[in-house]
Amino acid sequence: MNSARAILSRRNFQRFLAARLISNFGNGMGTIALAFGILHMRGGTATELGLVVGSTSLTFLILSPFGGVIADRYGRIRMAAITDTWGGIVLLVQAIWFTTGHVPFWFLLFAQVNFGAMWAIFWPALTGVVPVLVEEEQLMTANALTQMTSNLMLILGSSVGGWIIATQGSSTALIIDSTTFIISGLTVLTLRHLTIAPEPTENTMIDDLLHGWKVFLSFRWIVVVVVGFSSVIMCWSAVDSVLGPLLSLKKFHGASSWATIVAVEFFGYLAGSLIAIKIRPKYPMRFLLLGTYAICGYFVALAFSNSVWIIAIFAFFFGVNFDLWGAIWSTALQREVPKESLSRVSAFDGMGSLMTRPIGVALAAPLASAIGLRSTFLWMAALCAIVTTVMLAFPVVWKMQMSERGSDVS
Repeated sequence: MNSARAILSRRNFQRFLAARLISNFGNGMGTIALAFGILHMRGGTATELGLVVGSTSLTFLILSPFGGVIADRYGRIRMAAITDTWGGIVLLVQAIWFTTGHVPFWFLLFAQVNFGAMWAIFWPALTGVVPVLVEEEQLMTANALTQMTSNLMLILGSSVGGWIIATQGSSTALIIDSTTFIISGLTVLTLRHLTIAPEPTENTMIDDLLHGWKVFLSFRWIVVVVVGFSSVIMCWSAVDSVLGPLLSLKKFHGASSWATIVAVEFFGYLAGSLIAIKIRPKYPMRFLLLGTYAICGYFVALAFSNSVWIIAIFAFFFGVNFDLWGAIWSTALQREVPKESLSRVSAFDGMGSLMTRPIGVALAAPLASAIGLRSTFLWMAALCAIVTTVMLAFPVVWKMQMSERGSDVS
């Protein structure tokens, strides 16, 4: 706890934390608001929702390796700030357009593709921010604190978002969401002096990209988990973006019901962050993967339960594990991967983990229409159970231990 106090006393960390709090308040309502904004607008369908959301992930997948190179070359904090701000500006235009009752499909795609491009740079850049704000031995606690406080705002954002959507409409929530991105980006920009871009090099962007790929492949436990976890992300994204809101409209009370489930899931994130501050598992990948079976229970509850609160309880335990992944996985990368290659490796991590997300989001509605929501949830539960078991079977994953000091391998 003394370590947590010491970290929170750092002015630069406080500023960074404030930016994440503001942004995550918007994130808490953003996904729900976009889903119901499209479903409620004139001509909006679940299939259109899946295509729009999937375009963000597809763009991210294509551009994220280059995003890692850009972040490593031009300063991670600077690029995180610029992309957050510009992404928010375009989303603000989209949000204002929603107030008319209909947004053309082409602009929805443009706004989400733009956001995916910004996300492709922001994600790997963000991984390198915390290591310059705290000492190396404080990384785990700093990552957990960032997630814990951000999750508080996710909870608040989702709760407030559900109420705003129900009373004021999705466009109001989307305006608030996009504005938080802009404020967050401008706040992070004040920290740009902390990550100075490296000296000019004769290496081309392709040279840097290939070097990052080689470093990524050299860590076998990263490769196995990234490839395997992509299936879990695919299923979760289909539920989070399409199937959950669809189930709530058909079976419960629409946005308010889904907002309740998501808010309880966010409480699970908060609990996971508190746990991450306290624990240091000897075998972190084994610990995380055993907890991943919680998502299977969540999907089974979605398939069979007629109670929002029973589903929410399972969502809570899934949230605990999901947040532990964030804190422990980030710390593992920051300690084990060479610092000069961190954003590039993080980019390949993000690309690999999310490579099947567009498929899941795009096919969610058609699959549910073909075989039913219940069968879709059960098939996803089975897939996640099988993939998690296969990952655990790899000795390099089962026995992976985290070093106390970061790697010096170049």
